[in-house]
Amino acid sequence: MAQQKNNKGLPRVVEGTLALAGLIVAAPVILVSGLAVMLSSGPPVLFRQQRVGRHGKEFSLYKLRTMKHSSGGPQITSGNDVRITRLGSFFRHTKLDELPTLWNVVRGDMSLVGPRPEVPRFVKLEDPAWQKILTVRPGITDPVTLHLRSEADLLAAVAGDTEQFYVDKLQPEKLKGYLAYLEQRSWQGDLKVLFRTVAAVVAPHDGAHVSLDDVSRLPE
Repeated sequence: MAQQKNNKGLPRVVEGTLALAGLIVAAPVILVSGLAVMLSSGPPVLFRQQRVGRHGKEFSLYKLRTMKHSSGGPQITSGNDVRITRLGSFFRHTKLDELPTLWNVVRGDMSLVGPRPEVPRFVKLEDPAWQKILTVRPGITDPVTLHLRSEADLLAAVAGDTEQFYVDKLQPEKLKGYLAYLEQRSWQGDLKVLFRTVAAVVAPHDGAHVSLDDVSRLPE
């Protein structure tokens, strides 16, 4: 895969250091949250899922488990998914389930900022758009993900097959947004996205909600 121009985000050493520091600071929260998962719905505490990373290499993504322990069901989760536990709904709303993902950044599987990683089922390695996107490490956040912070609620409003809507309409728009982001990517821009993401988690507001009509107007 050819390298994308102007795709330099935060230096790897900076991201790794920030992620490690974040893990250390968040360790008590992760432990308490993990204990809450164990007491409310039993093991396992962590959710692990294969995602597609840089150059198409698959890796295991780690999160706190927010759903009933099951090996079946759709791989796209909407806000009204019956598999989500009561505690899991709180974790998803506050993004606490994402804290273990910092370990993926420490390991080098992911970046703090970059296109969100997909499950293998929804990645077409032969697609030129995916080939460009996969020249960089996937991230925990990015401008598109920040705009779609309420993606699960958006999917809950879909009448019909949620996965088909995701594949046919939502994902293509997300890919356009990812490509536009990579074209103008800079470490300064990634830092701003990181700060905006932290602010959105600490002080969420109604403006973060996106309707179905907004899908074709994702940030580019």
